[in-house]
Amino acid sequence: MKFSIALAAMVFVMTGPSGAAESELNITRAGTRPVNAAPAQNFTGSVQVEMLHTPVGAGRASAGIVSFSPGARTAWHSHPLGQTLIVTSGIGRVQRWGGAVEQIRVGDVVHIPANVKHWHGAAADSAMTHIAVTEALDGKSTDWMEQVSDAQYGASPAPVVAPAPAPPLQGQKLFGDIAPKFAQLTDEVLFGDVWARPGLSLRDRSLVTVSALIAMNRPDQLRGHLARARQNGLSDAELIEATTHLAFYAGWPSAVTAIGVARDVFTQPRP
Repeated sequence: MKFSIALAAMVFVMTGPSGAAESELNITRAGTRPVNAAPAQNFTGSVQVEMLHTPVGAGRASAGIVSFSPGARTAWHSHPLGQTLIVTSGIGRVQRWGGAVEQIRVGDVVHIPANVKHWHGAAADSAMTHIAVTEALDGKSTDWMEQVSDAQYGASPAPVVAPAPAPPLQGQKLFGDIAPKFAQLTDEVLFGDVWARPGLSLRDRSLVTVSALIAMNRPDQLRGHLARARQNGLSDAELIEATTHLAFYAGWPSAVTAIGVARDVFTQPRP
C-alpha cells in the first residue's frame, strides 16, 4: 500500500511490507533520511521533502518535512482525510478555494479538513518549512489539481490579527514590579499548582483560606481572597456566617476587622 506525505503523492513513495505488524521501536536518526526534490508537476519552484514516517500494516498516518524556497508552493490539491501542517521555520502562505490567502509563521498549526481544495507554500520573500501529517484512505492521501497561478499566488495575504496580550496573573499584578521571582512562585506554585489540586474544590479552598486569614487577622490578604471566594461560588451570606462563627474561636477583634474588609469588598459587583 502506498502512502505519500502529507502534502503530496510523491514519486518516491516509501512502501512497508503489506500487512506487516510492528512490534519494536523504529528510530531513524537525524541526517540518515533521504531528502528528495518534490515532483514538478505538483509544485512550483524549488521544494525539498524529507519523509519522517511512512506507516506499515494498518497504519494510515504519514509525516514529512517539506521545505519551500521563496515563492515556491504546491499545486491546488485536497486530501480525503484532511491534513495538518506545523510551521517550523520561515513565513508561508495557505489558501482554501474561495477563501483569502493566509500568512503562516513559525509555531502556527494549520488543519485542512477532508476534501477541501487548497494550496500552501512559502512567502515571496521568505523560505518556509513545515511538517505535514496526512492519513491515507484506501492507499491514497492526495488528489492533485491545477497549478496555482501567479495571480492567485500574488494576492495580498489577509492581515494577521495579533492575539490580545494575556492579562497579568495575580502574583505579577501584586509583586511583579519589585519581586519578580516571588511573583512567579505565587502564580506558578501557589495558584498554578496548590490551588489547582483536585483534592478540594476551588470553593472549599477559598473557604479554608478566608477562614485562616480571618483567624490570623490579615486584612490586606483577606481583601483579595474574599473577592476570589465570591468568584469561586461562595455567597456573601456564607462568608459573613463563617466570620461570625470564627469570632468565637479566633477572637472578636479579628472578626470585627474581617467584617470591615467584607463591607468594602461586597460593594463591588459579583463576578
